[in-house]
Amino acid sequence: MHNPFSLENKTILVTGAASGIGRTTAIECSKLGACLIMVDCNEAGLLETLNLLNVLPSGKHLLFVVDFSDVEAIENFAKVCPLIDGLVNNAGIGGKTLPIQFINENDLQKILSINTIAPILLTQKLYKKKKINKGGSVVFTSSIAGLSIANSGNTLYGVTKNAVNAFMKGAALELASKKIRCNAINPGTINTPFINKTSIAQEDREKDKAIYPLKRYGEPIDVALGIIYLLSDASSWVTGIHLIVDGGRSLI
Repeated sequence: MHNPFSLENKTILVTGAASGIGRTTAIECSKLGACLIMVDCNEAGLLETLNLLNVLPSGKHLLFVVDFSDVEAIENFAKVCPLIDGLVNNAGIGGKTLPIQFINENDLQKILSINTIAPILLTQKLYKKKKINKGGSVVFTSSIAGLSIANSGNTLYGVTKNAVNAFMKGAALELASKKIRCNAINPGTINTPFINKTSIAQEDREKDKAIYPLKRYGEPIDVALGIIYLLSDASSWVTGIHLIVDGGRSLI
């Protein structure tokens, strides 16, 4: 049966694959025939994800434990990474909820190192080492916080995602000569362990959820299927875009 979203014979690298959007993306990619390379700092979480993947008829999925706050670790991983057809730059952290007057250098450097510097360097190093096959696709997990939505106390997170969006556009232009596409997916709030680690009270979450036209937060699968579209040949003429998946939140 014809399936334009098939990932058969493609090798897909997913960062932040130990939980949340990254885990669901890896699972859904495996269902569509992809061979997965999964990277995270959480080895136990990676092993849990591995156990949820479709078994390959030949070959095997690969796991790498990498600390994305460590530039040398990213360099070392890029050296040993096999050739890939798709890269999902998904690993990230939320950071603290901080009004501007309480922003400090340590918090700023921590969130920038993982959310912005890591995906930029990983993409650059894999491209420079010719690890991304011609016709490949690079997808950045960004956020509507990096586009038009601003929330008090969430400024640092928005800064990191704005930077990712800008890098994606530049990369889309430069890598096009090698037939490599670059796009970003920009979700609204997604039900993942990520949001459960924040200090926001449940009552405030319910009020925030009510603002969404579709009256719910997204689920990881909502984002994962958008990522798969951008990885697949169905989007072969799509590069440099922001795919907004936010239940209509950016309309408000």
